Amino acid sequence: MTDAKVIPFGDDARRRGGGGTGAGSGARRSRGRERKAGAPAPGQKAENGPQPPLAAVPEGGAGIPAQADGSPPTGAGQGSADGSADGADDGAATSSAGPSAAGADGPGESLSAAFGAVADRLLGGPWERKVAQGLSFLRRRVTGDYDVDEFGFDADLTDQVLLSLLRPLYEGYFRVEVKGIENIPAEGGALVVSNHSGTLPIDALMTQVAVHDHHPAGRHLRLLAADLVFVLPVVNELARKAGHTLACAEDAQLLLERGEVVGVMPEGFKGLGKPFSERYKLQRFGRGGFVATALKTKVPIVPCSVVGAEEIYPMVGNSRTLARVFGFPYFPLTPTFPWLGPLGLLPLPTKWTIQFGEPIPTESYPPEAADDPMLVFNLTDQVRETIQHTLYELLVERRSVFF
Repeated sequence: MTDAKVIPFGDDARRRGGGGTGAGSGARRSRGRERKAGAPAPGQKAENGPQPPLAAVPEGGAGIPAQADGSPPTGAGQGSADGSADGADDGAATSSAGPSAAGADGPGESLSAAFGAVADRLLGGPWERKVAQGLSFLRRRVTGDYDVDEFGFDADLTDQVLLSLLRPLYEGYFRVEVKGIENIPAEGGALVVSNHSGTLPIDALMTQVAVHDHHPAGRHLRLLAADLVFVLPVVNELARKAGHTLACAEDAQLLLERGEVVGVMPEGFKGLGKPFSERYKLQRFGRGGFVATALKTKVPIVPCSVVGAEEIYPMVGNSRTLARVFGFPYFPLTPTFPWLGPLGLLPLPTKWTIQFGEPIPTESYPPEAADDPMLVFNLTDQVRETIQHTLYELLVERRSVFF
């Protein structure tokens, strides 16, 4: 009688290096149990003599046989007698699952994710939302569904276009740090008084972005600009659209009575065009007309100090002849302009800090206080000294002009 083929169990199986464990091996054994005892496996000739029956599988044992003494299994499950066929089945199952898993994170979705990340970076937010906002903005412009006040202020255009053009300069180039934004009231009028410097009025634009982007109410700063701004061809239209108006008491009072946040830089061209050797030294604040306007409208005065703008165009000289020719209050000479031509107009990437101080209340003064020259002078001097003192403090805290 031919020797019967014995399937090892328990420790014998482990010594022979039994293959699969867990559910995979149990599945193969389950398929083996479906065949009748002694029946040949597919593709295998029957052998002489009866085959020994498979050991009983205890309920809940996941197809793992018990050991000879009935104790629970202590090792890996053993291989099946039809291991080659089962291996082929397992390979086919893996092959069929492979393309599906790869397709879930294929090149198409990876490229889409990369495109979305780049678009979010360029647009400053989730690109789907930005595109939807852009399409909605175009629809409003085409249909005329937007408002412009009597000063020419177009809030929709300012929010969607003008401020968006300034933000890369504000966030990435000058890296503006804002302090004390909570000192600007959430509603009602307020007069923001700031120092002025930098040869070109970039500090006014950066302050406008700071108020709108950092204030919880997203308020707009309505700047009072000099006459020169409103005689330049393109600048005139852009200034009106952005909410700027002529620096006169009538316009300022009307805006404050309407509850707007108004910005004024009393140094004017004296501060903007001062030489680099006098940086961060405030010039005269005029006769205090802004204080009289605040007293008439009972709005708080918020001192504002800007550090970093003085160094963007170091003004080492002033060509008065060229200034008269072009009709400018001054013609700056810097280390790069006009020697490098248009390239000299590129500002230096200084690090900025804008701090809004504690508001100075005016509602407690009587109505005739605006006509008291001594009171107006004292309040003007108080605002100027507050801004100057804050500038010195910020300069002491600053580690570097550029970092």
